[in-house]
Amino acid sequence: MTNTTTTTTNTTATTLPQTSTTTWNIDPAHSMAEFKVKHMMIANVKGQFSKVSGALSLDEADLANSRVEATIEAASIHTRDEQRDAHLKSPDFFDVEKFPTLHFKSKGISIVRDGELSVEGDLTIHGVTRKVRFSVEGPTPPAKDPWGNTRVAVSATTKINRKDFGLTWNAALETGGILVGDEVTITLDVEFVKA
Repeated sequence: MTNTTTTTTNTTATTLPQTSTTTWNIDPAHSMAEFKVKHMMIANVKGQFSKVSGALSLDEADLANSRVEATIEAASIHTRDEQRDAHLKSPDFFDVEKFPTLHFKSKGISIVRDGELSVEGDLTIHGVTRKVRFSVEGPTPPAKDPWGNTRVAVSATTKINRKDFGLTWNAALETGGILVGDEVTITLDVEFVKA
C-alpha cells in the first residue's frame, strides 16, 4: 500500500490598484502666461510670455495626486512696447541672459470645489525659488480636436511680490509713489494634449 500525500497550495493573487494617471503635454500654440502690474500706481500694464512648455500628470480618479510642471522662456516676453520689453529683459528685471527661464513645479494639489483646485508649488523667477499657490479653474472635461487629439485646459492665477524674486528695480515719481508696483498677478491659460 502506498501512502500518497497531496499538498494543496493556496495562492492569493495580489491585485494592484489600477492607476488612472495619464500624461498631458502643454500645447504651446494654445497656451499663454500673462502678468499685470501697476504702472505709476494708477493703471495696470499687462504683458505675456508666448513660449510655455511642460507637462501634466493627471490622476483622473483623484485629482489631488496629479502633478504639473511648466517652463516659460523669459525672452518671449511681450508688452506691446519694444523699449519696455528690452528693459524687462535686461539685468534690471528678468536678466534673460543669466536667467533664461521661469519655472513652476507643483508640490501639492487640493480640491476647493468641483472645477476649482488649489495648486501649491515652487516658482522660480530670476534664480529665486519661492512657494506659491495658484487658484485653478479646471481641468476641463477632455475633448477631441478635429485631428483626433484629446485635450484639456486650465486657467491658473496667483499673486506675487516681485521683490521676493529679486526684481527690485524701480523709480520714484515726482508726485510721490513709484513707477512699478510690487504686486504682480500671474495668469496661465494652458491647453494640454494627451501624450
